[in-house]
Amino acid sequence: MASSPTQAEQLVLPSRSSTGKVAILTLNRPKALNALSSPLFAQLNQELEKADSDDEVRAIVVTGGEKVFAAGADIKEMKDKEFSEVYKADFLGDWSNITKIRKPIIGAVAGYALGGGCELALMTDILICTPNATFSQPEITLGIIPGGGGTQRLAGLIGKARAMDLVLTGRRISGTEAAQWGIASRVVEEGESVVEAAVKVGETIAGFGRIAVQAGKEAVNAGLELPLEQGLKAERRLFQQLFATQDQKEGMAAFAEKRKAAWTDK
Repeated sequence: MASSPTQAEQLVLPSRSSTGKVAILTLNRPKALNALSSPLFAQLNQELEKADSDDEVRAIVVTGGEKVFAAGADIKEMKDKEFSEVYKADFLGDWSNITKIRKPIIGAVAGYALGGGCELALMTDILICTPNATFSQPEITLGIIPGGGGTQRLAGLIGKARAMDLVLTGRRISGTEAAQWGIASRVVEEGESVVEAAVKVGETIAGFGRIAVQAGKEAVNAGLELPLEQGLKAERRLFQQLFATQDQKEGMAAFAEKRKAAWTDK
């Protein structure tokens, strides 16, 4: 994507893959190691909503680039705030807007993903990282705890003991460990571009029917919040509803006829 005079002022740089089907959102505070400020998150939420409503976009990559993801929330912004201020404004409440996006979001993490950066990574649907990426919830060293979902999502992903270990000690784990623990879904090879790998995953997803992809994301997320019996019912209902789509007819006909499916998203 060609640079422009206004780009330097942007805290999130939007671009597209060569096919135009994958939106790439790059955090852009390099001097602050992409520290997550309220203005940055406001721009990120805006760009996510744009991509979600763009019919050409089939998947979204969120990254900080090949050197750092995000080294935490902006401490300078937070340090002088008072309880009444953060409570009335529901400070960090808009961070979870990313979880309302219907299209798949792929996190591409290199370097630091600390504190709020780790929490942002945890909110993506598929997380890809480099072997030497660094994940941590160091809020305990600042006299606070994670406030962007870190305690809740970590416990669900890696269990109580490991979540307690990260939250109460502030210890750091590598990208390799993150994958072993179930935080990351894939680790790229040493020297491989994590952004390119994430875009490749996005392009794979873009090759399928949009309705089925959206239903798949919805079903997995429902299962995280529902008891098993209700989750199975939600999954089955979505499965059954897909039989009302043209893509279901096309996909199964293409399989039977041994040809590539031509999806219409209908």
